[in-house]
This record gives sequence, C-alpha cells and structure tokens, in this order.
Amino acid sequence: MAWVGNHTLISHFVLIGLFTHTSLHLFLFSIIMVMFLVALSGNGLMIVLINPMYFFLTWLSLMDLMLISTIVPWMGADFLLGGGSISFIGCGFQILFFLTLMGDECFLLAFMAYHHYVAISNPLRYSVVMSRCVCWLMVGVSWIFGLVDGLIQAVFTLRFPYCGSQEIDYFFCEVPTVLKLACADTSLYETMIYVCCVLMLLLPFSVTSASYLWILVVVLHMRSAEGWQNAFATCSSHMTVVSLFYGATMITYMQPQTYHSSKQDKVVSAFYTMITPMFNPLIYSLRNKEVVGALRKLLGRCPCSGVHG
Repeated sequence: MAWVGNHTLISHFVLIGLFTHTSLHLFLFSIIMVMFLVALSGNGLMIVLINPMYFFLTWLSLMDLMLISTIVPWMGADFLLGGGSISFIGCGFQILFFLTLMGDECFLLAFMAYHHYVAISNPLRYSVVMSRCVCWLMVGVSWIFGLVDGLIQAVFTLRFPYCGSQEIDYFFCEVPTVLKLACADTSLYETMIYVCCVLMLLLPFSVTSASYLWILVVVLHMRSAEGWQNAFATCSSHMTVVSLFYGATMITYMQPQTYHSSKQDKVVSAFYTMITPMFNPLIYSLRNKEVVGALRKLLGRCPCSGVHG
C-alpha cells in the first residue's frame, strides 16, 4: 500500500465475476466450462489443418484459442477457489493480451474478406495477388495494430492512481471497468479510448463491407448458378463470423457509456470472449465442404478410427 494525499493506493484488484455460488449459477458455470472445452478442441483442430488454403483460418483459430484462454481459466479459478484477487501487474497483462487479441481479430477478419474478394473476382491471379508473402504481411499487420493498441491502453490505464474500492464489477480486467476505481479525472482519457476503439472497429469493418460490396457486384454479373453457389459457400461462413464478432464489439465499444449497464456489458462481453470463439470453428466446419473434408481425412488417419474391411 502507498499513500497519495489523503488516499491509500491499492496494490491489487478483486474481480466480482459473473456468478455467485447458487445452484443456477453453478449450472451456468458448468455450461461455460463445457463451452471452453469445445472451443479449445474445435480451434485446436482447425489449427492442425495447416494448409495454404486455410492460412487465415488457422490464424483466426489461434487468436480465438488465445482469447478464450486469457479470460476463462482465470474466471474458473476465481469461482472455484474464491477470492477473485488479481495483482496490479496481472490486471495490466490481462488488458494487454485481451486488447491485442481483439485488435488482431478485427483486422484479420477484414483481410479475410479481401482474400475472399480476390478469390471470387479474380481467381486466375489469386496466387499472384495473395502470395504467401502478402498473407504473412497481412497477419503481421493485424498483430502490430492489435499489439500497439493493447500496449497503449494497458500502460496508460495503469498510470492512474487507484484508491478506495478494490472491487471490479466484472469477470476480467477491462479498461472502462478498471477506470471507475481511479481516484483521478479520467474523462479525457476515456474520450480518447472511445475514439480509438471506434477507429479500430470502423477501419477494418469498412474494409470488410467494401470487400463484400464488390463481391456482391461480381456475383450479380455471374450468369451460372454454380458460380453463385460457389461464391455463397466461400463467403457465408465468414459473413456469419463477422456479424457475430463485429455486432457484439460494436455494442460494447461504440455505444456511449451513458447507455451501458453492468449486466448488459457482462452478457455482451461473455458473448465475444467465450461464445464466439466456440462458434467460429463450428460455423466454418459445418458450412465449408473443404474444411469438413480435411477434418474427415485427419480423423481417418487417427488410429482410434478403426480399420474396416
């Protein structure tokens, strides 16, 4: 503990979490643990499908795997062991990892939309435009944007003095909820965070929207039903994932704080930190014939699959 004026600075925070120890909340906690295991296994399988065709999908699965692993294990330990205590530094690292992965995924989804546009509009030059070097550059740019955003917000958030209550009414360290405990004026910083989050969402969302608008133009000029079906098969899974991810994050980060409530924020945050990472591999595996085929080949090589004939 340290003193600033008449205030005692706090050395750690206490996460209130999502649940209390009631029968209903124990049941909901069990569901979340099952979802966590499904997300781990599903995204892990997608990562195993290391193939140039699944390059971006592999990275998306890795980001989802890291995102859910940043939040759920800590939340589960707090619920089972009690306490919910997290150190000042631990809270900073959680902010850093969370925002880095969220920023990564925002930009990666945008690059995936552009990748689909190239595949549909100019398939003959696809291998030239989307070369291995370009794909790696896109992934690198996604990580750089996410890491810079995460570092800036984590460092500046922890520079404020925190005193009084140690309790964060949330299940992980998120910047707006942490700033509520600061014993200093954070209004200017919160405005800057809001502008930053809007830009971090609108820039990749604009790229995604423009890519799908051009895809729509290309598809409308197609005369064959097979071309329409192939375009739909290529884009439908990604569009579903984009809708789930951007929809939830925009509700959280683009809606002014005056319209927020603690319960709403917890539900929406649980959606994009737990539910979306679980659904993503399921959506891609169920809607994409190539992914299903690759999974069958992978499972077919497994010794436990048995030998017939």
